[in-house]
Amino acid sequence: MSIPQSGGGPIERHEQMAEYLADGCKPKDDWRIGTEHEKFGYCKDTHKPLPYEGERSIRAILEGLRDRYGWAEVNEGGNLIGLTKEGANVSLEPGGALELSGAPLETIHQTCDEVNEHLREVKSIADEIGVGFIGLGAAPEWMHDEMPLMPKGRYKLMDAYQSTVGTTGTTMMRRTCTVQVNLDFGSEADMVQKMRVAIALQPVATALFANSPFFEGKPNGMKSYRSWVWRNMDAARTGMVPFVFEDGFGFERWVQYALDVPMYFVYRDGKYIDALGMSFRDFLKGELPALPGEKPTLSDWADHLTTLFPEARVKKFIEMRGADGGPWRRLCALPALWVGLTYDQSALDAAWDLVKGWDAETREAWRVGAADHGLDAVVGGRKMQDLAREVVDIARSGLKSRARPGLGGMVQDERHFLHALEDSIENGKVPADELLERYEGDWGGDLSKIYGEFSY
Repeated sequence: MSIPQSGGGPIERHEQMAEYLADGCKPKDDWRIGTEHEKFGYCKDTHKPLPYEGERSIRAILEGLRDRYGWAEVNEGGNLIGLTKEGANVSLEPGGALELSGAPLETIHQTCDEVNEHLREVKSIADEIGVGFIGLGAAPEWMHDEMPLMPKGRYKLMDAYQSTVGTTGTTMMRRTCTVQVNLDFGSEADMVQKMRVAIALQPVATALFANSPFFEGKPNGMKSYRSWVWRNMDAARTGMVPFVFEDGFGFERWVQYALDVPMYFVYRDGKYIDALGMSFRDFLKGELPALPGEKPTLSDWADHLTTLFPEARVKKFIEMRGADGGPWRRLCALPALWVGLTYDQSALDAAWDLVKGWDAETREAWRVGAADHGLDAVVGGRKMQDLAREVVDIARSGLKSRARPGLGGMVQDERHFLHALEDSIENGKVPADELLERYEGDWGGDLSKIYGEFSY
């Protein structure tokens, strides 16, 4: 989840909101890769989730990273709720999942080094206090009441609101994890093409990274339960945003969409002010009930943009949001997939050619099929496994064309980061399939074995 935004004066012209997004436009040489990944922490002896306070806790992990590895504190209301260092952030998801929001980096080689260093640091602290971390899309056993809500004002407000707008919002907050990649655009037209490809092909990422077949101690009948949770959360701020494919889509159309999404909060003087369900349009007129007579700043606008949760979203960059959290190889594979598809123009054009004939019903059918069936999903007579093969082929060509070497030139480009996905396409099995095979096979239905065999 995002941290409060800062900077930016008052919004005095409507155009400033679109200009804020347009400020993200960068020349291609300045495009970067920002990878975010979340993982569940648990006590090794009990397999129970970590509390915020205590000897074995989220706070203990944060303090260890601060003291041993030089991370700077991020505090709220006297509570340590995050860390920052060299453009990267460590933050807490509502139920205590630990997230690394990586620094903007030039290559996937650097991204993978960053992931490795972070996991090594976390493990060195966790091992000493009897804590483990596991990469899954949904908590395999834990019940809602076992998941503590982290002491962040944003989460307290969201938690109260979720049950009023859907059926799975509090589950999303406490018991799901994801891996995401944030990518740049060069112009408004480039943003439009990338967003259309991102939304249309997000179900392919959902299928390839599906890793949440268990919930509350048993199989849930899906490959990505996390994706199903998002489908049933809050229709006003989630989904496949079909207007992205309409003529005239651009920064201003995204502004109009965001203005129609009900607010969560306004951040003032270190505190979150309840604006649940209120209208940013009213805020622009100085008529927000939570702050009568006050008008928003660009920081308020930036905060509001972080409360939109479609499958891909626009801020000053594009976030790819469709993948389950997962094992180490998948943490590097996600940026490889999307960088390959979007950072080379020929690959981006090929990806758009692949999807431009789809209608909204087809895109939604792929989304549903990916969550339910993974690579076995079929839409319009076509199997997800075959679609994924074509998509990964395009990504591979894009990475080859990028030709960004690693290991001092010993590796010629970034294509090898796709190997985990290529293996899945070849054998037809995503992480969820492998977990189910183990559960039904040598685990003998004992889900507790997942901790020992699939933790970082």
